[in-house]
Amino acid sequence: APAAIAEVVPGAKIIAILREPASFLRSFHLQMVSSGVETERDFAKALALEGERRRGRSIPRGSHNPASLMYSEHVRYAEQLRRFHDHFPPEQVLVLIYEEFRADNQATLGTVLRFLEVDRDQPLAQVDTPPLKEVRSGLLHRVTAEMRRARKNQAGAGRLARAADAALPGLLRPPAVRAGWRRLAYAPQKPADPELMLELRRRFKPDVQAAGDYLGRDLVSLWGYEDID
Repeated sequence: APAAIAEVVPGAKIIAILREPASFLRSFHLQMVSSGVETERDFAKALALEGERRRGRSIPRGSHNPASLMYSEHVRYAEQLRRFHDHFPPEQVLVLIYEEFRADNQATLGTVLRFLEVDRDQPLAQVDTPPLKEVRSGLLHRVTAEMRRARKNQAGAGRLARAADAALPGLLRPPAVRAGWRRLAYAPQKPADPELMLELRRRFKPDVQAAGDYLGRDLVSLWGYEDID
């Protein structure tokens, strides 16, 4: 991708935002399940499937890009940044740290606007997004997703999706029924499994060290990896 981008828009400005790997992958897995790309709702089991999937097996039917399910590849930060630096000068690549963005949203926004040479005096509204819920029922989640797609594009939706979109909104109109549907389909995020997160931190500590060395930043301390052996 970096080579293709540079060929088409050599003056492109690239922004990368890096997050502590274990937390990022947990969030990424939830997003993949929500978008229908991943069908294994258990995070640990999805990670364990990576070897099978490298051999072309256990690929979800709805996964249009199986490479996205190679979870460990997403946190090779130094390698990924190097690909962009091979095609773009340093002044065209801005690297941000997610945790710093969360700690001081406005300061990070100011950095981005300066980098993009955008007028910083223009007012920008802050948007708060609710945390992503876990999928409790794969079937109800798929029905909900199909209804949303049908609502956005009737012509491109399948017959079943159009029928569901036509029938269910009326059935789901009472607030109590809608709330019941959501409770059946979705659940609040469960706390992260501390043992699994520690295992992932051990596994990805070399990647954190490599990214810190590459950027000249102490990401080991920033992300709390000092005592991980």
